[in-house]
Amino acid sequence: MSSKAATLLFERNKDVWLAELLTFLRFPTISTLSEHVADMGQCAEWIRDRLIESGLQAEVVPTDGHPAVFGDTGPVAGAPTFLVYGHYDVQPVGDLSLWQSPPFEPTIRDGAIYARGSADDKGQVMIHLAALRCWKDTGASWPVRVKLLIEGEEEIGSKHLSTLIENNRERLACDNVLISDTAKLNAETPALTCSTRGLVFKEITVQGPTHDLHSGVYGGAVANPANVLATIIASLHDERRRVAIPGFYDDVATLSDEQRRNLASYGISDADLLAATGSPTPYGEEGFSTAERCGVRPTLDVNGMVSGFTGEGSATIIPASATAKISMRLVAHQKPDKISAAFDEAVRRVAPSAVRLKIVTRSTCEAYLCPLDSPGMQMARQALAEGFGREPVLTHEGGTLPILPLFKRALGADSLLMGFAMPNCNLHSPNEFFHVRDFELGVRSILRFIEIAGDSVR
Repeated sequence: MSSKAATLLFERNKDVWLAELLTFLRFPTISTLSEHVADMGQCAEWIRDRLIESGLQAEVVPTDGHPAVFGDTGPVAGAPTFLVYGHYDVQPVGDLSLWQSPPFEPTIRDGAIYARGSADDKGQVMIHLAALRCWKDTGASWPVRVKLLIEGEEEIGSKHLSTLIENNRERLACDNVLISDTAKLNAETPALTCSTRGLVFKEITVQGPTHDLHSGVYGGAVANPANVLATIIASLHDERRRVAIPGFYDDVATLSDEQRRNLASYGISDADLLAATGSPTPYGEEGFSTAERCGVRPTLDVNGMVSGFTGEGSATIIPASATAKISMRLVAHQKPDKISAAFDEAVRRVAPSAVRLKIVTRSTCEAYLCPLDSPGMQMARQALAEGFGREPVLTHEGGTLPILPLFKRALGADSLLMGFAMPNCNLHSPNEFFHVRDFELGVRSILRFIEIAGDSVR
């Protein structure tokens, strides 16, 4: 049985599947708000029921927070196993006055479904639910084993996911994790995200006098924490706008000529950067393009600073303390613990003994890089090429996805990031949308992926 029969079933019943997606989107599954606890449970049960209808063994699995849903087609002798990961929780809606239609009353306008969660991630989860049901309805046996883990806490940091995976290693064991929670390159071109950056997040507090002081009486006689903090921050970059922490770049791989050519072809351009940000000009590490800076180079950024008097008018004080929050985005092979320790040492070396220094590590995460020559990656590339009629590009995500190193560490499995949303789909913003056409292309691509993976062992 080929994927063609399942695809034909989907085509004949597109309206039914679209209606199912709209039902999914009506659940107000805002995981951060306690008032939606019942909605979270009801939505998890709805997903479970859809999986059971598709012939899978499925159940709602409780956690110390919101429940997850497990599903499994069952063993297939000699065939690979894929774990589909996704999430059913969504972001808060924000200012309702900015929505053109109610966020939990999905509305189709100009071929796009407008609703909270339409792209992130319910629309993309529904692609897999529809593909599995259509395959089952052909009457064909499963050519591969497919498992699902759909959680309800992604938008609040997946608080209980690590424990859930650790406690269910055997149950979730797989050859690859398949994730649809990313974007295409553009309207016509599919993309495979092959890397994400890691993270080290720090908070520095410089404390001087025990209380704010009169700058006329005590200025120049005690260390000003705001001045000291400014000196520390200034020391973290050199004149080439490179991070000046000793050893910071020791494990950063040199970009190949092919990587640089690819990034130049499909990465963010200077014009796109300026249009998206309103910045007067590109700015960053010398010797690298905007596309390289945004995806495959490590960074250090101040995320916020607080000190002294910031209200209307003036108050001539020496503040008692100054605080900065600083994040470092890491690339493949950089180790968060090593970078964290080097940061602390560099800051302590600059800070004078006239202040008390406190450094807190708020979070760390490794970068992730999927082997480009792996069988799973080759299957994903072929499936997207055939589903869209166009070769996918390999993209590098500048942000951090902690689940990727988690899956690698806990299950030994690399992740295949086959995303189907538009890059400008208003993630986490009012008027989030997901194109109906991308839903359809996604189903075709996933059905083709199942077939290709099954053919790989024949």
